[in-house]
Amino acid sequence: MGNTGTVLRELRGAQKTAKGVSLYSRYVNRPAGRVFAAGAYRIGLTPNQVTLLSAAFTFTAIASVALVRPSSGLAVVVYAGLAIGFALDSADGQLARLTGGGGPDGEWLDHVVDCAKMILVHTAVLISFQRFSGLPGEGWLLLPLGFLFTAVLTFCAGLLREQLGKAAARPAAGTGPGTAAPVSRLRAVVLLPADYGVFCLVFLLLGDRTAFRVGYAALAAVHALFLVAFLAKWFRELRALRTAD
Repeated sequence: MGNTGTVLRELRGAQKTAKGVSLYSRYVNRPAGRVFAAGAYRIGLTPNQVTLLSAAFTFTAIASVALVRPSSGLAVVVYAGLAIGFALDSADGQLARLTGGGGPDGEWLDHVVDCAKMILVHTAVLISFQRFSGLPGEGWLLLPLGFLFTAVLTFCAGLLREQLGKAAARPAAGTGPGTAAPVSRLRAVVLLPADYGVFCLVFLLLGDRTAFRVGYAALAAVHALFLVAFLAKWFRELRALRTAD
């Protein structure tokens, strides 16, 4: 592969399916990840190095939420760090598919970083609430804990669904070779509130304490509803795999 344009074309041909992906990830995060992946390829970075670079941006932004008094300037810095970290999180997988350099170690590292950022971002919000927000009541401190519970349970249950589905070694009905299900634009829109990239946007409100609390609480409620829907869906799918045996 030669110039950056050639690398980008190769990356477009090595994309994962868009099924089950929100519009943000499909049209914003993945294209940004392609650009980062092309740049990483050009300078000789490995997928694992890109994962660690993603972690550096993400964890620096998260630490800033916990340690720095909220302001409009901090809001922009935090959002930029989280958004770049998320795009690099897409870039590592794209680079791995491009170079064939992926492996169990890279997948493990990627999931460890994802789990860590999920735990730390809500912990940082909790610390910020306690230190800087002047909360109208102590009950608000339960909000980040509830959001943390929802995020971690969704992550773990989804990962288990994926692994147990692979272990069953049976393709879902109607999705065998040559019968891939079409990508639903409506589903891509509906999934927007559950997308991590959309979650990052709430940190642009960080300079306004009330607006941030309201936006964060609204996303927490939406994520809780999605969790209930996902758990019911995944349970039905796994039960169907069992009865298919």
